Amino acid sequence: MTAVEASAEDLKLAGELVREAGELARRMLAEGLETHHKTSISDVVSDADHAAERLISGRLIAERPEDGLVGEEGARREPADGNAGRTWFIDPVDGTYNFLSKLGIWCSAVGLTDADGLVLGAIYHPVADELWLGGRGVRTTCNGVPVEPLADAPLATLSIGSYLPPARLAADRVQGIQPLLTAISGAATLRVIGSGSIELASVAAGRIGVSLHNMTLPWDWVPGAALVEAAGGLTRVIERGEQRWHLAGNRLAVEEVAQLLAES
Repeated sequence: MTAVEASAEDLKLAGELVREAGELARRMLAEGLETHHKTSISDVVSDADHAAERLISGRLIAERPEDGLVGEEGARREPADGNAGRTWFIDPVDGTYNFLSKLGIWCSAVGLTDADGLVLGAIYHPVADELWLGGRGVRTTCNGVPVEPLADAPLATLSIGSYLPPARLAADRVQGIQPLLTAISGAATLRVIGSGSIELASVAAGRIGVSLHNMTLPWDWVPGAALVEAAGGLTRVIERGEQRWHLAGNRLAVEEVAQLLAES
């Protein structure tokens, strides 16, 4: 059976959700926020994260009552039986550390999957006023303008986006990220921007060549990965021992990085 394309109705709803959530978060930041730490000093959450997730999940519950939900801040609902496993993944504020530091690289993001995989992604970057939409059978757009299809290019000519966890750089732990270091060493340059969804949207637009991260959570992956695929790119999730690498970019570079991961 042919996978169902992303519908205009779902794309419109997704765009509205991320724009409204992003604008809410920006207003709350301007008014002042309480923050809390989750798993580490850099893993923070604010009242804006929770409010934006409530906004998104509330509309989805009302307007897509049979769809499942998975939100970074705790929203959960299983999809109804017979609904092809349709599940929305919600990242109300992606790049919260940047957001709270008043660095401009943060966004609101949602993505939809079904039994056949990625359906659509929507990302709104409030500071740049960029709304990214795309999905299965629908070319990725930025503010309504289609992106150019991703052309093959070798890793050596491209930037690679990633994140280097400070704790993993300690002498007794750095071996665990050796595959990442190997891939980075093969690229033209490294970009660490602090928002996985904006990074993946940038890959879809050709602004960043490749994205490579370890043990990415689904709300950090699904929205942007859908955009990369809808731009003609390739995404892969590669299991290597206890590690799970999430990789996106043009097809040639993705296969090159996948080979480096296999060999390192």
